[in-house]
Amino acid sequence: MVQKIFEEVPLEVLQHDLEKYRQRALELGAADARIITTDMILIDERVRGKCHFPRCGSFGTSAHCPPHAMDLDQVRKIVKKFQYALFTMFKVPSEEMIGREAISKGLIARGQMKNFEIIAKIEAEAFYDGYYLAMGFAGGPCKRAFCPDKECSALVPGKSCHHQGKARSAMEAVGMDAYLMAAKAGWEIYPVGASSIPSEVPHGTRLGLVLIY
Repeated sequence: MVQKIFEEVPLEVLQHDLEKYRQRALELGAADARIITTDMILIDERVRGKCHFPRCGSFGTSAHCPPHAMDLDQVRKIVKKFQYALFTMFKVPSEEMIGREAISKGLIARGQMKNFEIIAKIEAEAFYDGYYLAMGFAGGPCKRAFCPDKECSALVPGKSCHHQGKARSAMEAVGMDAYLMAAKAGWEIYPVGASSIPSEVPHGTRLGLVLIY
């Protein structure tokens, strides 16, 4: 049921709703989910710098990736307007996130899509609960998940994203240090790259964030 918008959300309503979103993330497949205060969101220019050096293959190919994603000063200002966020994590088998087979079989994209879907659903539910400014961020390039074989329509003047209900900027695309945030949350997270060997990595990790109120 759609909820009315409050000028100021009563504390007991806010606490109830935040816990509801946390539980909802777990129901949708997250291994863990935490309600955090927005001062725990870490924004670092070095994270955005890693999109440039070494240059990510998705750089410039999506409206949600650098250089088109929001700049860090704008992100900092937006984050400061919020008090609470939902931080989510779900684990992915290493063989579904690392190696040529994971790419050729579309396993990487499958894990990314699940992450985007969790974030989009929580954001939408918060919106209809009256938190109309709720804003979600997932992980990894949305183009790799949704449009790997075609150009990003959102970069074409007069057109919008074909998957605007799900596609979002990644946390790292807007400078959020998702790895350090996960480590501070006590979650196990490992660096993976082109040279990683699945058997040497306990599991892959997908992270997401929804700014709520």
